[in-house]
Amino acid sequence: MRRVLITGTAGFIGYHLAELLLAEGWLVHGVDAFTDYYDVTLKHARQARLQRSNAFSATLARLEDLDALSRAAEDFRPEVIVHLAAQAGVRYSLENPRSYVDTNVTGTFNVIEVARQLGVKHVVFASTSSVYGGNSKMPFEETDKADQPLTIYAATKKAGEALAHSYAHLWGVPMTGLRFFTVYGPWGRPDMALFKFTRAILDGEPIDIYNGGEMYRDFTYIDDLVRAIALLIDAVPVNGEPVGAHDSLSGVAPFRVVNIGNNDKVKLLDFIDALEQALGIPAHRNYMEMQKGDVAATWADSRLLKSLTGFSPATDYRTGVRRFVEWYRGHYQR
Repeated sequence: MRRVLITGTAGFIGYHLAELLLAEGWLVHGVDAFTDYYDVTLKHARQARLQRSNAFSATLARLEDLDALSRAAEDFRPEVIVHLAAQAGVRYSLENPRSYVDTNVTGTFNVIEVARQLGVKHVVFASTSSVYGGNSKMPFEETDKADQPLTIYAATKKAGEALAHSYAHLWGVPMTGLRFFTVYGPWGRPDMALFKFTRAILDGEPIDIYNGGEMYRDFTYIDDLVRAIALLIDAVPVNGEPVGAHDSLSGVAPFRVVNIGNNDKVKLLDFIDALEQALGIPAHRNYMEMQKGDVAATWADSRLLKSLTGFSPATDYRTGVRRFVEWYRGHYQR
């Protein structure tokens, strides 16, 4: 049985990836700190579902604790590490920037240092579409410059990419960074728009819509996202072997970054319309100005993902929203 260590298995994406890999016959070891950035009962509920499998084990530890992380990895001996744990949230980074540096920079350094020590075959780690920052050219391509971050969150994620590249160059550890685009779906994070909007609409409260609704996002359904990650585990970057001119493969290291998006941009107001239809309830809309650090649009060019795996996310946002609402009503008895 193949062995993978996943950081952040009590989190939204980590939980779904662990569930998928367990179903595919992997041995999975999770590392999570159950931080209280949002309701930990949701994290415990996710973890409890994973613990029903005898192929799942877990360590309670912060990424900043190198000794605890090292012990967990040495005991489990993974062939692959998928690093998904992070201090998330663009807006919260304006309030508490230090937590992002601690978790997303120091924590990422610790993960890739452990990978180096163990000689793992591949490190797959989460970055974000936020690294594209002030870019105005769309869709975003992995070969575009990403040196204008607009938030501390984006800056720490870009720092993680730089650390990983240096390790790949110096020690030959293959590294693949994943730039996620607005992930949503069942078991999602309560601080994300879909979760917040659903709760507010059901409670008869207004929803805040920034930039007057003139916002576009490349909404990526969670099942598509984790399927892409699972396939990329075996798309190990090899120095000097790009798959085409659009490959972000480094010229000096077994390192690349890959967009995971739905290859489309959807207007936020259309997304809200789909949510109203799924709930059968109209929203009370509170239109607001653009928030500091936010961007008007994101849109992924996912050709590289297709070239590497043969897979492209394609779940329509109306279908994804309906599935989320079904889960939300069931989980919260609404």
